Amino acid sequence: MDDLNVPAGPGIPHGLTVPGAELREQFSRSSGPGGQHVNTSDTRVQLSFDIGATTVLTDEQRERVLQRLSPKLSGTVLTVSSEEQRSQLRNRNAARQRLAELLREALAPPVERRATRPSRNSRRRRVRAERRRSEIKRNRRRPHHE
Repeated sequence: MDDLNVPAGPGIPHGLTVPGAELREQFSRSSGPGGQHVNTSDTRVQLSFDIGATTVLTDEQRERVLQRLSPKLSGTVLTVSSEEQRSQLRNRNAARQRLAELLREALAPPVERRATRPSRNSRRRRVRAERRRSEIKRNRRRPHHE
């Protein structure tokens, strides 16, 4: 199997190449379009990558990926499937592309939030809206008898 190239991005400035030996593909019958063709050919592709056992990622990268993709993992194995196309080759390419995109997004370092203050004008708008709302509610009350 060919190596998987993950394009460069935040956290991986030179990109990443996952050896084909660390990827596992399984094929099965697809439920997608194709009529009678669907019943006879294994076009669905499941591409699996064991993040815990890979030699490509550093320990820090591995932790980040495991943490970010934890809902999609089975143990430490990330599995992506594709069955949209009628062709096995196109489904293989789609699964590889989806896996590369998931890894690229998961490897991006977290963006730290910069604390900001609300502007003077936004505070004025908020107070004005609160007063307006208060006036509306005050007008709903029963009239006060003296």
